[in-house]
Amino acid sequence: MYHNLKNKKMNTENKNLQFKTNINCGGCVAKVTPFLNEADGICHWEVDTTGKDKILSVHSDGITKDEVIQKVQAAGFKIELLTK
Repeated sequence: MYHNLKNKKMNTENKNLQFKTNINCGGCVAKVTPFLNEADGICHWEVDTTGKDKILSVHSDGITKDEVIQKVQAAGFKIELLTK
């Protein structure tokens, strides 16, 4: 189900997005969980809290990188797109 036509193109492209964050513990993950779980267009997400860059990996099923950034910032965390 597509709630927004601007995401229609994105919905045809399942892809993995990676972000550097300051989500660094189980409590932080618990705080961001409702924000990411309620977001449309995410198949799966996880945070590597043991790595120095605290990488958030999102398997997109339509959500854009900007929408992920907005969700994480709304939860009170810093986030930036990882560039390859």
